[in-house]
Amino acid sequence: MLEQNLLALSRINPDLRDRLVAAQNSASCYTFLPSRSGQLIPAWRDKTGSAPPRALHSLVDPKREAERLLGICKDEGFLVFLGLGGGFAIESALTRSDIERVLVIDYDIGGIVELFSARDYTTILGDPRVLLLLDAPLSLIEQAILSEYNPALAGGIRVLPLRSRTEFDTARFNATFDTIQRAINLVNNDYSVQASFGMRWFSNIVHNILSMDIDAQDAPFPAVKHVSITAAGPSLDIQLPRLVETRDNTFLMATDTSLPALLQAGLTPDAVVSIDCQHISYVHFMLGLPCPLYLDLASPPLVASRTQRPRFFSSGHPLTRYVSRKWRHLPAVDTSGGNVTYAAMSLADSLGAAVIALYGADFAYPLGRAYARGTYMNPSFERRQTRLAPYESLASAFLYRSAALKRVYQKNSWYYETPLLSMYRSRLEAKAATLHATVKLAKGLGAPIKIRQLAPRPKPALLFESGHTAPCVGLSATAFLADYCERINALPRLTSGAYIKRLDAESRLVFATLLPLAAAFKRRNPRLHSADIIEQSCVWSVSEIERVCLSSVHQQSWAESD
Repeated sequence: MLEQNLLALSRINPDLRDRLVAAQNSASCYTFLPSRSGQLIPAWRDKTGSAPPRALHSLVDPKREAERLLGICKDEGFLVFLGLGGGFAIESALTRSDIERVLVIDYDIGGIVELFSARDYTTILGDPRVLLLLDAPLSLIEQAILSEYNPALAGGIRVLPLRSRTEFDTARFNATFDTIQRAINLVNNDYSVQASFGMRWFSNIVHNILSMDIDAQDAPFPAVKHVSITAAGPSLDIQLPRLVETRDNTFLMATDTSLPALLQAGLTPDAVVSIDCQHISYVHFMLGLPCPLYLDLASPPLVASRTQRPRFFSSGHPLTRYVSRKWRHLPAVDTSGGNVTYAAMSLADSLGAAVIALYGADFAYPLGRAYARGTYMNPSFERRQTRLAPYESLASAFLYRSAALKRVYQKNSWYYETPLLSMYRSRLEAKAATLHATVKLAKGLGAPIKIRQLAPRPKPALLFESGHTAPCVGLSATAFLADYCERINALPRLTSGAYIKRLDAESRLVFATLLPLAAAFKRRNPRLHSADIIEQSCVWSVSEIERVCLSSVHQQSWAESD
């Protein structure tokens, strides 16, 4: 029996199979009892010998018990089982076509060898939808959730603890449950953003790909030494004099939101960074763009049009990575912090900066103010104000639109913060600890940022030149997009669970580019099955590429006729 189970496991997870072979079966964790329906039931031994063995499943009909348990899983296509036991509930889950992924977590690998020696688990171990983690560290469990759980395909996720097993190891299973919950929250936050912007990201990238179809080589990103990054927090107003004093000795990198404040103060930055995919980003450049623009490839084409040669980089969107890998090399910039200050700091470090100084990085609303003068919504409020709706009331309505405001007092001052701003701040703090550059903070009014950097850190490789066609694919933009459409159309249709696992390496790369789109379609219609979501994502992406390319052809013909 053990040989059969290990053989089934070796096809899916050979490393775990080797660990089980090497495991010493000396724990004597289990004994086995017959059920009335004829199944062999594992029973946990009391190691003190003071209590009889505890059966992990019903001694009447464990299969019927498993079916009742799975009956509560209606919209959850990702199941996490805490405790393997006899595997009855897992086997029941695998009979359902709507179950996309199954994660099984257990401890005491010697006890698992006992289970594999007594009962047939080949149905579970041979299914590609199943991932079995034994004695795994919490970091690996978290990574498994982050990498395997895709709400767009699986829908919801449910944790199903085998109570009769977990109560014998409450400390480890409780820590496991908490880790899973944290990972689920991270996935859901990312999924919410993808569902909101998936379609817009895709359309922006396609537009920008067409604008990159030029023969001229882009200039390389410059190496820098001392970088000052300006965010648009209210503290920037009081920090501008310091920026003026140090202007000649620093590479001034502005976030798009802070650009108007710098121009109004007579400061011309050396570069501007923008990552927002929303068209409102265009208003940040109404006063002009007198310097190079570093732009996420998923940014609005309207923003890219503000300069003749935007310097695109690849962010976390899978389609931008696919473009960089298969067509034109783009520098990779970490934008996972969710805000442009984080992205600018990552870019500056990749350019070889030894020191990075942050200005206007408040990550809070000090004294009830949201942004520095002249930035974001402030010019709009100034234009729209009336006697009945003065500037202060418009700004207050904007500030108090969030119900999650929390007032925090500090020395001689105070500020509001929100969960989103706190998350941005904590991500920036974590990123700063990994940089080669030394991060410094200008004295301001916002929430305190705790920079704990590790030393020494390896110096990063400088960003390579952008815009070069990959030597293996000498395609124009339209030819590349046509090839991409063919690859989308060639994706196999979903016939069973674990769709991504069944794809070859190239098809997996192509399908990954559609995942943000899938999230958008899932949000529009939560009842859609995985097969329908994949179908809609493929059809819409191809039609959008054709629409954008046709529009580009018409614009070019109009320009030639003029």
